[in-house]
Amino acid sequence: MNGGDDPDTDLLSRVFLTRVIEPGDETGGRWVREWGVAQVARRLRDGGEPLPGVSGTRWAGLVARARRAEPGRDLEVARAAGVRFVGPGDTEWPGQLDDLGDTRPLGLWVRGRPSLRMWAIGSVALVGARACTEYGAHMASTLAAGLAERGWVVVSGGAYGVDGAAHRGALGAGGATVAVLACGVDRPYPRGHTELITRIAEQGLVVGELPPGDHPTPSRFILRNRVIAALTRGTVVVEAAYRSGSLVTARAAQRLGRFTMGVPGPATSGLSAGVHELLRGEAVLVTDAAEVVELVGDMGELAPARRGPVLPRDLLRPAARRVLDALPAGRPVAPGEIARGAQTTRDEALAKLYELRSLGYVERHGDGWKLTRQAMISVPDGRSRC
Repeated sequence: MNGGDDPDTDLLSRVFLTRVIEPGDETGGRWVREWGVAQVARRLRDGGEPLPGVSGTRWAGLVARARRAEPGRDLEVARAAGVRFVGPGDTEWPGQLDDLGDTRPLGLWVRGRPSLRMWAIGSVALVGARACTEYGAHMASTLAAGLAERGWVVVSGGAYGVDGAAHRGALGAGGATVAVLACGVDRPYPRGHTELITRIAEQGLVVGELPPGDHPTPSRFILRNRVIAALTRGTVVVEAAYRSGSLVTARAAQRLGRFTMGVPGPATSGLSAGVHELLRGEAVLVTDAAEVVELVGDMGELAPARRGPVLPRDLLRPAARRVLDALPAGRPVAPGEIARGAQTTRDEALAKLYELRSLGYVERHGDGWKLTRQAMISVPDGRSRC
């Protein structure tokens, strides 16, 4: 709460301002910081001299909005829909949102039982293209399920495509997920995701800056993304074209000092072009949940080392491997020639050849030695020796 303001007055003033000031309005945020929510609300209700930083026309538009605002009614509608209002200073307020400075939300409308503050502490954003490919949907779902199984909360925007796949992946794994909407949380959007968002509200949280009944607009979607970025420990972009709104989320995360990650796709895919551009900058390439947690998790939570399969010849001692590598494919070779190729003596080469014969790698042909079919199948670089 702002210092000196009565809690009830502060609550009504903040709810009032969510109806009047657009999300992310830096000028409105500065007014609240300098004068407090109650004073700003009074000035807008009175409609007198404009507060600094806006034209007369814009002030008149804000005052017109203020005349239609009914914070008490908004709270009643919210309560009937199982929605609560959480403002800065409340015990449930996620402190990391304060990193947004004057663009910090005036408050958040929250639908669902868990504590937003507690869930936000261990959360990761998964965002991406609405018109994603099957690959993008698969990666989003798999990443979300892996994160949920590790106890992380998956945050996304509730949209079609990657967002929906991320939410479903977390829910399918029995995990936690949060949908941050660009409209009133009592009216699911998009409508095709009504069932999904209802399920998220039952098992997780649905949050937004806009009061009950408010509708989304293109600018509200873009401004919503800063909340996703600030709320979470890091943002993963699964698929995104050059002009994707998901890149707005990623860049907001970078400005806030959060981790930014990208899932690579085909170099020929326009839906991965934006992700690849991020990866050419400060974003980190990730391919599974373990690699995400290695970045956002506690010290020592390392992803397993990646390596190819261990082949039987990898287990040979160096001297034996040098002798094996000295044998050309397709013809028997005398021990002296093998010794020169292996840079060793003839006696040492013979000793290793008998060892290699017992393991099935070479066979004797008169005075010469030849690779067996087993040894000729492949060499370490993957090329055929046949």
